[in-house]
Amino acid sequence: MSLLSLFINAGLSAVGAVICYRLILDYIPIFIARKMYGNDQCKVSNAPVPEPMGVICAAVYLIVMFVFIPFPFIEWIGMDTFPYAKLLAILSGLISISTAILLGFADDMLDLRWRHKLLFPTLSSLPLLMVYYVSGNSTTVIVPTIVRHLVQPFVVLPITINISFIYYIFMGMVIVFCTNAINILAGINGLESGQSLVISASVSLFNLVQVYRFGADENAAGFWHHIISLYFLLPFTACTAVLFYFNKYPSRVFVGDTFCYWSGMTLAVVSILGHFSKTLMLFFIPQTINFLYSIPQLFHLVPCPRHRLPKYDAESDTVSMSVAEFKKSQLKTLGSIFITICRSIRILYVEEFEKDGEIYVRMNNLTIINLVLKFFGPMHESSLNGLLMLIQMLCSCLAFFIRFYLASLFYDVVE
Repeated sequence: MSLLSLFINAGLSAVGAVICYRLILDYIPIFIARKMYGNDQCKVSNAPVPEPMGVICAAVYLIVMFVFIPFPFIEWIGMDTFPYAKLLAILSGLISISTAILLGFADDMLDLRWRHKLLFPTLSSLPLLMVYYVSGNSTTVIVPTIVRHLVQPFVVLPITINISFIYYIFMGMVIVFCTNAINILAGINGLESGQSLVISASVSLFNLVQVYRFGADENAAGFWHHIISLYFLLPFTACTAVLFYFNKYPSRVFVGDTFCYWSGMTLAVVSILGHFSKTLMLFFIPQTINFLYSIPQLFHLVPCPRHRLPKYDAESDTVSMSVAEFKKSQLKTLGSIFITICRSIRILYVEEFEKDGEIYVRMNNLTIINLVLKFFGPMHESSLNGLLMLIQMLCSCLAFFIRFYLASLFYDVVE
């Protein structure tokens, strides 16, 4: 029955994609008339671009999921053995995703502060984590083989360790990271929707591989976890593919923060319900690198401008790395150490110059978009997005290699 429900889910996803396509076309002039638009800073034209169009696809996604809810449980209707825990898992996931969409739309309309962007995803994760707890789901982690061998002369470690509430803290951190990571790595046409599409497709493939490894045995441990992940992912992938079609260069719509929060929360939810939250982080390698590279500016160890978009050159119709300029005296100690280290390993453009009797520092803004432009030089926006998508795909290949090959070398049992 689970596989039949999966085919129904795929069919509804296709219908959702068609509806998304039609609604986006219909709402483009409506958004412009309501002054819900922005201007593309990497174009000569100042033509209005509707924003946030991600809310349309998010609404269609929720409708598809609501319509789909009864299908996995039809065979149990009227029976005493109804799987309430499975239904609660789906509902709790939808609650968290719905609140993330609300947060994203509020951010688009009200321009929320960073502390709110960290607090609200944490609160929206509580229904999901509560259901995870009351359902008696595992909070054990597998101890790497090499660690057990190293400490064996002193203490004998078990294969798995129950870390209890620490596991919930970790899952909460995964949710906060995912809901903000895609939002941080943004700024050019098609990047937000494109990276989400690649990650979603990769995680869907991972789930399909796991379902195949279980041999379609619905009674096998873990089979349901990967099926439920696919229930959430297939409609998301279909709707995101349509949004990417409109958002890629030259963008006819902007996705807005609504999409970024919806995307991040959906991916976090499927990893928690699917019991592969650690594996999910492998598919977020570019986003993790971007976050770590951005930390000095995000935490104001280095002065951070409001926008860190690439610099557009109208004459050549190319983008190049954008820079931040500030007085050297404004640098904090940790920021100065960061600049020194990154400069020595050649992953940061830094220039010092004198102006008005003071020493100023000019450096590239700390995003991997600007880092790619530092290494490859100015390029057309569509080429830049294509290169970043290629990096995302290669990182997904690396994630599969780590998960299915390297993990077997370090663990006796793999998640």
